[in-house]
Amino acid sequence: MKFTIYQESRLGKRKNNEDRLAHCYSREALLLVIADGMGGHYYGEIAAQVAVQCMTESFQREADPKISDPFSFINRTMINAHNAILDFTHTHKLLDSPRTTCVACLIQDNIAHWAHVGDSRLYVIRKGRVHARTRDHSRTQLLIDQGMISPAQAPTHPDRNKIYSCLGGPQDPKIELSRKTPLEAGDVVALCTDGLWGLYSDEQLASTLKNENLMQAAPQLMEWADAHGGPSADNFSIVAVRWEDDYSESGSDNLSVIHTQTMQLGSVTTYLDQFGRNPKYKTELSDEEIERAISEIRATIQKYSK
Repeated sequence: MKFTIYQESRLGKRKNNEDRLAHCYSREALLLVIADGMGGHYYGEIAAQVAVQCMTESFQREADPKISDPFSFINRTMINAHNAILDFTHTHKLLDSPRTTCVACLIQDNIAHWAHVGDSRLYVIRKGRVHARTRDHSRTQLLIDQGMISPAQAPTHPDRNKIYSCLGGPQDPKIELSRKTPLEAGDVVALCTDGLWGLYSDEQLASTLKNENLMQAAPQLMEWADAHGGPSADNFSIVAVRWEDDYSESGSDNLSVIHTQTMQLGSVTTYLDQFGRNPKYKTELSDEEIERAISEIRATIQKYSK
């Protein structure tokens, strides 16, 4: 595989960052995942951390060097994350379960497979246009489908934050799987939370990410969002990959391009921040509470590891 990848999360104007994101890759498979936590105190960030960590740890175990059934893997690991969050809720006797959206994409054999729950989105951008996009599991998307509001009205609609499917809720999540989507050289696959995509039209987002230099284009999206998000700006995050299936030597001197063909078959590289240890994920917890939360997350996930 040959690709360029960019990953970043920002606080916006919130006290805590409840977004979590990660990517990991083996010699022949790449996983991208984003979760946007919902809940009081630190519970939203724990729900998001559980979701992302469940998926990356499963990938580390099973990518040898590919995943045998990509759609089954994504669906199963999301369900495991959902059950792990419910288990955390029961263990701590919480009155309301922490919840999180989640979108994940697995790329192997030049084919993208993805699934989502909630309103965190995935875009496939080809030649400056949106080639494919997830449809939000949200109240505003239902109103758009019914012709009650226009897409332009959705970002300011009073029900814009209401979603009807998530991980950790009282009902089983509606995990929506994509079709197999072959990728072409130059395609960009971008996962982002609503704090980012809510500030852009599809056309604006695609136009910015068509830049051949992803390491300039993606930060440009983030900088503009930071400047124009307003006084109540939500956390906003992106994981974006520019895909290349041309293994010629052209462009091989670009240090930002990742080449996996020289990786050992049993190795996996993972980029996931540890809970409460990165300044961009601000938290009101003390060091003792962070350590306890890390232990609880680890114990919760291990119950659902297969």
